[in-house]
Amino acid sequence: MTALLRYQAALLLRSQRWLPPFILYAVFLAVSVQGGQPVLDSLGYAAAALLPVAAWLARICAEGEPAAARACVAAAAGPARAHLACLLVAFAAAAALGVLATLVVTLISDPAGAGGQIRVDRLPAGTAGLLAALACASLGTAVGALTSSPVLRSTGRAVPALLLAALLALVLTGSPANAAVTGLVTGSRSGTVPFPLLPLGGAALLAAAATAVACALGSRRSA
Repeated sequence: MTALLRYQAALLLRSQRWLPPFILYAVFLAVSVQGGQPVLDSLGYAAAALLPVAAWLARICAEGEPAAARACVAAAAGPARAHLACLLVAFAAAAALGVLATLVVTLISDPAGAGGQIRVDRLPAGTAGLLAALACASLGTAVGALTSSPVLRSTGRAVPALLLAALLALVLTGSPANAAVTGLVTGSRSGTVPFPLLPLGGAALLAAAATAVACALGSRRSA
């Protein structure tokens, strides 16, 4: 499995297809997150924006390998393991981006609540922001896994489905991403730091289920 992960990571880096989502995320943060804003609000924005980026990265990893190379890897390691490696690399890339964004946002933001009168310590705020970012990265990976090959092979259907699913994952009540981000924003108003462990656990379960479905379909359709 280690060799597969290295292969998929090298494939992603060399393709440079990761640049558009990374640049778009950086631009969004530069526009939406300014120094001196309340730290929990800023961390909520950073986490929410990571979800569509994670979905995009999952699609890039699932679709970026040439067909001949994909067939060779599937024959050598099995289609399920090969696809699992794609999605794990996509999640790792999104999680690394989330860690970096959380660190930067925590450092430049004002350690206070939304009213500016209640102090919010940076360390617990950054920890809560990181948990929210990981929840959004997990759910984004699930969205990408279900809106790319082998689940959806038509680009004309997959891309709109990805955009719609990412939007719904952010706005629907009960979504782990919505709960994590809303918790940060609500905590900013009261000056308390919420730790979104339950949303993170829910997002991880959904990501595992989506990955299992995608890998199972990969094995069936390649048989």
